Amino acid sequence: MEDRQVQYQAEGGRALLTIDREKARNSLSPEVISQLHECLSRAEADQEIRVVVLTGAGEKAFSAGGDLSGMSADGFLGGHEGRRRYGALLLRLQSFPKPTVARVNGHALAGGLGLLLCCDLAVAADRAEFGTPEIDVGLFPMMVMALLVRHLGRKRALELVMTGERICAERAREWGLINRVVPAAELDGAVAALVEKLAQKSRAVLGLGKRAFLTAEDLPLEQAIEFLASQLSLNVCAEDAAEGVTAFLEKRKPRWNDR
Repeated sequence: MEDRQVQYQAEGGRALLTIDREKARNSLSPEVISQLHECLSRAEADQEIRVVVLTGAGEKAFSAGGDLSGMSADGFLGGHEGRRRYGALLLRLQSFPKPTVARVNGHALAGGLGLLLCCDLAVAADRAEFGTPEIDVGLFPMMVMALLVRHLGRKRALELVMTGERICAERAREWGLINRVVPAAELDGAVAALVEKLAQKSRAVLGLGKRAFLTAEDLPLEQAIEFLASQLSLNVCAEDAAEGVTAFLEKRKPRWNDR
């Protein structure tokens, strides 16, 4: 039987992906990265799944980042391809067509922080810490840095990657790395409430809007406005847009067809 380092659980329109390496602080082995790709494919293909939740096993770590014990196992070129596969996972998670929520049960560090940043929304337990400590072992968080500068801007991103310092959950919320901080005992309830809100929206319109957001994010303002005008025209033509407006006028809840 295959050794599963990522557990997949589907229930009530939600797919829960759990990195299951608690003793290794849910570090990102090649198997974890490969199995996360597989789980995302499974969730995307399942029409019953409306929201994906990503978390780590246990209470201490969401993910502590890359598995340093296996850095040289595949040689130089193999190691490089493994890092590229992690980069591909970041891009895939960020552009995933269904909403994604990080359930941050513990510390999110290094490559684990990268996974969190690529989720659409994030809810964290108040005990969690966040950072990029790679510099302390002579490494630099190259791919995560591209995400941090987009979330934080130049000065704060450089402060994190150059000092390796960790920040608490409340500071991470203030800086915009996560959406909400709750006591650990309330984490599952807070995530469930957020998932329920997302699940009630039109999947088609959420997907269109997310793609538009990501595309416009790096465009100059004038080009962004022009591009988003075209996306609004597409949105207006969607079946769910017509249903949503009709439901609003009739004072009832919309019945989405996800088209």
